[in-house]
Amino acid sequence: MGPRNKCTFVLDTNVVLHDHQCLEHFQEHDVVVPITVLEELDRFKKGGDSMNYSAREFIRTLDVLSVDGLPEEGLTLGENRGNLFIYSKTPDRSVLNGLFSHDSPDHRILSVAAELDRTLTDRDVVLISKDINLRMKALALGLSAEDYETDKAPWPDELYTGCTVLENTPPDVISRFYDQPFSVPVGEVPDIESLKPNQFFIMKNGSVSALAYLDSTMQSLHRVQKRRAYGIDPRNAGQAFAMHALLDPDIPLVTLTGKAGTGKTLLALAAALETRKRYRQIYLARPVVPLSNRDMGFLPGDIASKLDPYMQPLWDNLGVIKGSFAGESVEVQRIDDMLESDRLRITPLAYIRGRSLNKAYFIVDEAQNLTPHEVKTIITRAGEGTKFVFTGDILQIDTPYLDSRSNGLAYLVERMKGESLYAHINLVKGERSVLAELASNVL
Repeated sequence: MGPRNKCTFVLDTNVVLHDHQCLEHFQEHDVVVPITVLEELDRFKKGGDSMNYSAREFIRTLDVLSVDGLPEEGLTLGENRGNLFIYSKTPDRSVLNGLFSHDSPDHRILSVAAELDRTLTDRDVVLISKDINLRMKALALGLSAEDYETDKAPWPDELYTGCTVLENTPPDVISRFYDQPFSVPVGEVPDIESLKPNQFFIMKNGSVSALAYLDSTMQSLHRVQKRRAYGIDPRNAGQAFAMHALLDPDIPLVTLTGKAGTGKTLLALAAALETRKRYRQIYLARPVVPLSNRDMGFLPGDIASKLDPYMQPLWDNLGVIKGSFAGESVEVQRIDDMLESDRLRITPLAYIRGRSLNKAYFIVDEAQNLTPHEVKTIITRAGEGTKFVFTGDILQIDTPYLDSRSNGLAYLVERMKGESLYAHINLVKGERSVLAELASNVL
């Protein structure tokens, strides 16, 4: 948050569930937690999902802060920081009477913000919520309301793409990438700047071009060749870059972004199968996000049957790879054997919490539906020899309190760019089919 006069921030429950460490990020300003928020957190404290974990951790934080009670002047949040207040009074709700058809936790939190705005005349009162609709209601009432901005990434068109196009590279420099040792020192490539480890480059000059990447020492550019992986060939420069990063054992963290049909998940799975001998197990996982806000409980059958619709896109990608070989081929049999022995596992993401993953190739699909905290939780599971790949489209968010800037995938790209263990590429060109590309661009 930028410089501002001292404020009082009123927290919505979804802020706490998004980031249980949110109290650390309000600088010198005061923070108010309505009693309704604690009531809602009580419903979330049991369970194994990230929201349940956040609820428990925030409650523990409050317990530590309030060990000596809840003084009227508030609980100090630290040196040069504001105070924390638990608002347990019954606010004057006359301002809301007749406006809303029913009572709800959101409206009670809104009442607290309205009451504080009326009584605290010496400062601004701001409602902080991830819920766009609640912020709109607050603004309609003349109250100040903001999104929780602490972990937001840049706008999508400003996010690091992992690839730079150099339009006027001298032809003699380009030709050197096709001769031993297939590399050129950075200082001998003109117009190259803002370098990051494992960054990719498309160098052009008229009809000649070369694909290259910057090594982790940032000393030389090396040629990137299109490499086949388990029957899958890269079809464009972006896919060639992605395959290079996916197959490189010295890059343990890779992110792939791009619209539907650009081949993100397919490339990741093919690379995992190609490098299977380096790893004990291959995981292909995704967060379970019910469509149309319908919970899994409405689906028939046991837990495996309920989860199957959410995992089906992953099985579809595996089917594409198997389809590139003859039905009775060694490659297809190998995949079946890996599935049977659990060396290749397609699973909901929630099932890996608490595990330590050693020598695993772990692909996280639809990572844009994760919070920044969830992404951190996953990566910190990495043991020796583990590679993580996160794929997703940051413009296709299926969870109500995330957007193109606050989702975990965009956050990961922004925070990890420039790290020597990390590579990223934003895939632009769709390769699923001409129809799929047309629909993605036009509809």
